[in-house]
Amino acid sequence: MVSNLAFRTRLAAGIALSVTLAGCSLLHGSRHAAPSAAQETAPPATQTPAADDNQTATQAAVAAADAPQPQAAAAPVPQINPNAPLTYTVKRGDTLWGIASMYLKDPWDWPEVWYINPDIRNPHLIYPGDKLALAYDSNGRPQVRLVEASALRLEPRLRSTPNIAAIPTIPYSSIAAFLERPSVLTKEEVRAAPHVVAFRNDHVIAGSSNIAYIRGLGAATHPRYSIVHISDELRDPDSGHVLAYLGIYTATALLTQPVTSPARAVLIDTSRETLRGDKLISTDTQVPLNLEPRAPSTEIDGKIAWIVGDTGVSDLAGQYDIVVVNRGSDAGLEPGNVLEVDQAGEVVRDVYGAHGGLLRHLGSMGTSLAPRVRLPDERAGTALIFKTYANLSFGLIVGASDTIKVGDVVHNP
Repeated sequence: MVSNLAFRTRLAAGIALSVTLAGCSLLHGSRHAAPSAAQETAPPATQTPAADDNQTATQAAVAAADAPQPQAAAAPVPQINPNAPLTYTVKRGDTLWGIASMYLKDPWDWPEVWYINPDIRNPHLIYPGDKLALAYDSNGRPQVRLVEASALRLEPRLRSTPNIAAIPTIPYSSIAAFLERPSVLTKEEVRAAPHVVAFRNDHVIAGSSNIAYIRGLGAATHPRYSIVHISDELRDPDSGHVLAYLGIYTATALLTQPVTSPARAVLIDTSRETLRGDKLISTDTQVPLNLEPRAPSTEIDGKIAWIVGDTGVSDLAGQYDIVVVNRGSDAGLEPGNVLEVDQAGEVVRDVYGAHGGLLRHLGSMGTSLAPRVRLPDERAGTALIFKTYANLSFGLIVGASDTIKVGDVVHNP
């Protein structure tokens, strides 16, 4: 009896002591809380000077400017081609894209390596006879410098004219036919273009040497125009909206009486009959060829809408073919921008996954029931934009590793 009473007394005392110690521990922890795991590992935050209610706006701005600032990430260093020459003398027929490709793995990085020498006349341009050299600056970044200027760069003397031009970015011959005989016309071009109103002797159609009468020329006239028959609507593959029209070249119009209204023209170099209502497009369209290849300044995500062939719109493109992109100046594209072209991944049926055996056993019915799988896009080439409109652009395929098709994806390099 006594031993049982003593046991219960000791047990009660032990419980009371445990509760008291636990309470003390909780009280101690509330006064000195241990740091959390995030607090233990987080680096000390940069202290920003506290705002003073008596500071002026200028004083507050100065104080904020004096505060430590996060370091900006270093710009990536352009990658030099392993076989890039230490020196190179520019030749007739060279293009800027070709020289950039010779020096760089990514030719659109050219603005990052071209050293602008303020002492050289037209330092942005490169002329045949110029001697270029590969060098590195104090930070180890590559530079291509003009170390010996061609004598033909010199300022022409009185009554003399320069007999050589700067090398173009892309070969003019690749886009000459497109400019002289346009096969894709924007809605704006069609709306503003002059048109054939009638033919001499009340002809319904006209051919070589026939006389045509033109309306809508306006004050600024040119000696010759391409006559284009407006054909199919060309729609944006994304939105379905009409962006342009297919133009079929019919003849060249030589103006013989441009100041009359309507103007008088004779048809030459005909390829098919010209009809009333056909449009006139100036062959004096100027496209700058001394473009600076560079990546777009905005994020571009578009598609190849059409491919311009010799006889109109074609299905496939290779190097030096012209493509139409369904993005333009409204999306931030500018002449000289470079875009990568990816083949759009095909959609296939997976008959080898779950229940694949049954699906294959069912033949064509099983294939139609199998889940769809879209394959990844694959790199096909590079396009350099040379002319832009609000909602579309024209580009030249400057490199192609595979066949390029309508619907292929274009994006920033």
